[in-house]
Amino acid sequence: MERCCNEWEDGPGENRARGESERTASAGDARLQQYLLELAQRECEQRRGNRIRKLLKESGLPLEKSLENFDSKRLPVKVSRQMKVLLEGGFLDRKENLLIFGNPGAGKSHLLCAIAQELIAVRGRKIKYATCPLLVQDLLAAKRDLRLGKEIKKLAKYDGLILDEMGYVQQSREEMEVVFTLLAERYERGSVLLTSNLPFSKWEGIFKDAMTTAAAIDRLVHHCVILELNIPSYRMEQAKKNRDASLESGEAN
Repeated sequence: MERCCNEWEDGPGENRARGESERTASAGDARLQQYLLELAQRECEQRRGNRIRKLLKESGLPLEKSLENFDSKRLPVKVSRQMKVLLEGGFLDRKENLLIFGNPGAGKSHLLCAIAQELIAVRGRKIKYATCPLLVQDLLAAKRDLRLGKEIKKLAKYDGLILDEMGYVQQSREEMEVVFTLLAERYERGSVLLTSNLPFSKWEGIFKDAMTTAAAIDRLVHHCVILELNIPSYRMEQAKKNRDASLESGEAN
């Protein structure tokens, strides 16, 4: 009986072969799992890349105005500190506005566009860019066609709406009324990001009416972050450097 049972038992060679086979199968499973994991990761990265490209295209942002192309050394220390927090994007979740003031040529538009691009590329946020004069014309046309509400609702899907160059071009009362309507509708519903070369004290010249001006400012500053770029014009600095370099070259010759 003992001999019969022993005949059914595996010998040492067969045990080793079975062990190697199991190890090979286990290693194969591990490689398959690793391959599937890498495949899933690549798929996720590709989808995210496609989404970011779509968001950037839809944003209308001038992509050449990136953070990489911005001379951050010119920023005041306080603004540099604020930048680190802004790039996290929490202000969009809190529906806070971002207002950038400064002299012409200080880099307000470039800085705002650079922040917006980073928020899209890194955080996947939805942001729409428009210069104030062009947006005003779009809103005014929508009002005349009795679809202003629909146009504002379409803009409501964005986490942040950029109004660049607020106050650069003086608009009529009717034109600024549609801007006020937009600001009123986005109040505490979505962030407004704007640049202006005019301080609030001169905004009555934008809205043409003291009461409307006060109401607009009140809605913007209630929940907001303000960046002040009280620095010389970048274009003027570059022109001066080019002129000095030209003079030095002329003297050398």
